[in-house]
Parts: sequence; C-alpha cells; structure tokens
Amino acid sequence: MRREEFIRISCYASAGIPLFAGMLQSCSGIYYASTRTDHNKIIVPRSEIIFTKKGTTAFRDYVMVRTPGNNFPICLFKIEGSNYVASLLQCTHKGCELNVGGGIYSCPCHGSEFSTKGEVLEGPAIDNLLTYTTSSDEENIYIHVH
Repeated sequence: MRREEFIRISCYASAGIPLFAGMLQSCSGIYYASTRTDHNKIIVPRSEIIFTKKGTTAFRDYVMVRTPGNNFPICLFKIEGSNYVASLLQCTHKGCELNVGGGIYSCPCHGSEFSTKGEVLEGPAIDNLLTYTTSSDEENIYIHVH
C-alpha cells in the first residue's frame, strides 16, 4: 500500500468511527414515555425516567414525549438533579425533525446542532428551539405547554 493511500484510508476511518458510534448510541437510547395530559400540562410519571438493568436501578438521560396536536416530539432531558429541559424537536431553520444523540440535537436536513437546553450550537439555524417550562413533584414531571 502506498503512503498516500494509507493516509487517506486512515483519515476516513478516524472520521467515520465517532460518527458510527454516535449513530449507534442515538438508536439505542430512544424511549417514548407514557404520558397523560391535564389542561396545559403533559404529565410524565417519574417511573418513565427510571429503569432496571441487570438488577440495578438506573436513570434515562432523556425520554421522548408525543405531543397532542403536533407532528414533532418533545425531548425531556435530565440536566442535573431533578431538573429537566423540555424542547420541541423541530429545527428552527427549515422545520425538520431533529435527531437526539451524543448529548446534542442535530438536524439531518441542513446540519444545525442544538444543545440539550435548546440553544443553537451550529447553524444555519439562528433561533433556539422552542422549550417548555418544567416542574416536578415526588411522582411526576410536568411539561407546561401553555
């Protein structure tokens, strides 16, 4: 193998491995929570965030929530302790549905990226995601959709 060919193949491999790993991570973590609505609130039971794996209790980083009357899901992301951010997964650039993975939301249409708090990290989008106020008690997490 020639040196130039080796360098080219190595570059493709080093760029592709993290991308492939991110895709696997995003596919394995998608979980749609069972919810109910009450007036202007979507109610997510805390039991939807907690799961048991090999006899150990663990917490999901996020759950997806179907929204009544909307084609786009909301991602309820645990940011710290019992604090959550709920963002509508609709890109503010051209309206494509965002992907979740690798600790960011990414747009498959034009490449915009957003933090899990809904803030633009990379354009072409210039507006942050629509985020909803959340609150919680011992049993539930509430997404206030006004």
